[in-house]
Amino acid sequence: MPSNINVKICGVTRAQDIDASVKAGARYIGLNFFPKSPRYATLEQAQALALGTAEGICKVGLVVNPTDAELDALTGTVPLDMIQLHGGETPERVAEIKQRYGLPVMKAVGVAGADDLLALDRYTQVADQLLVDTKPPKDAALPGGNGLAFDWSLIAGRRWSLPWMLAGGLNADTVAEAIRVTGARQVDLSSAVESAPGVKDAGLIQAFCDAALAD
Repeated sequence: MPSNINVKICGVTRAQDIDASVKAGARYIGLNFFPKSPRYATLEQAQALALGTAEGICKVGLVVNPTDAELDALTGTVPLDMIQLHGGETPERVAEIKQRYGLPVMKAVGVAGADDLLALDRYTQVADQLLVDTKPPKDAALPGGNGLAFDWSLIAGRRWSLPWMLAGGLNADTVAEAIRVTGARQVDLSSAVESAPGVKDAGLIQAFCDAALAD
């Protein structure tokens, strides 16, 4: 009987990492278009990766405060199924991008304390999915993928009117507890399944998916 948990492996840079993720049971693959990230993929790289991804796997493009010109180039080159906005995009900008490109939009919102939960509510009217992530430290170079968890009890029992995904510091040892505490039915990770920055490890991917999908 298939698990009702969806796993997203983000920041894939190699075809073998996508194959390992799909084999392990992941249903989402994330391609990172933030130039400062060690998981950054060029449009040409991403196009080849996306075209080689098995049918039925959701291909998500992670962007940070993108311009229309950047999104034009991205969506015109890479066959994506979803856009993930991981910057300071306003609800108005989210709605604009969704309308302009006709793709589902996932909005990432960083959480550090109870005050941050209000931001999640603001995006429920415009996004197709929420990514509930750890708010990056003030001096962080990356808006996500920092391997840090937030206090999961902050969202225990909370539900939104659209699908949402839990991210931030998850690994094979913690994901089952994270799912239990938060009630998440979708989980996302990047750095915890890497042998080096940007290089995924098939064994770590399998271990994470096994732990997540054991629910």
